[in-house]
Amino acid sequence: MTDDAVPDLRASDADREQVAEILRDALAEGRLDMEEFEERLDATYKARTYGELAPITRDLPAAGVAVPSVSLTKGPAAGPDWSGRIVGGEGSSSWAVAVMSGFQRKGRWTMPRRFTCLAFWGGGEIDLREAHFADREVEINAIAIMGGVDVIVPPGVEVVVRGIGVMGGFDHREEGVPGEPGAPRVIVSGFALWGGVGVQRKPTRAEKLRIREERRQEKLERRAGRRELDEPPRRHRHGGH
Repeated sequence: MTDDAVPDLRASDADREQVAEILRDALAEGRLDMEEFEERLDATYKARTYGELAPITRDLPAAGVAVPSVSLTKGPAAGPDWSGRIVGGEGSSSWAVAVMSGFQRKGRWTMPRRFTCLAFWGGGEIDLREAHFADREVEINAIAIMGGVDVIVPPGVEVVVRGIGVMGGFDHREEGVPGEPGAPRVIVSGFALWGGVGVQRKPTRAEKLRIREERRQEKLERRAGRRELDEPPRRHRHGGH
């Protein structure tokens, strides 16, 4: 078989899943945006040959493997690179106010060392899942009067709640969870009167997608296992009578 014939070799389900894993890592690292990721993932599952698979990860760090081996031994999963998310500086914004209205801080923004917000007959959301941090320890000073503020942190971040509630409250459920090495520490302080400040720990969109893909793969493997069990045993013919 000549090298020219290699791209025409049929790819297996395992090859496609390995390419999908590289794409999920690239999405989590910010090398692909969600639209690019979905386009490439769709092309991956439609690919039938190595020649169709190889270009999908050619510009990503895990690519560059000789055909027909489309890349692909995945090492142990590494934790997030927190050092790359603690960037210093002043932060994208340091305050927000919602009076009979609302505010949001979410997506790729830089959380300052201290962020102060007020919600009066309104609501606010501070989402740190995709955020960078001005320092390893940051503080959210939230004042909620007949309103509410929701703080969303990613897994791995340590949370400390120091707020005071009068006929209102601060959510302490995420306290006591140890932070990952190098992860930032988020202090939630302030005052709630007939209102509340909630703290939730949620995975990023990329992590949700990874979990969904893992569950999909598990279903495929279980389905394949059931098919093997349902197949009748083959009878071997013997030459003599």
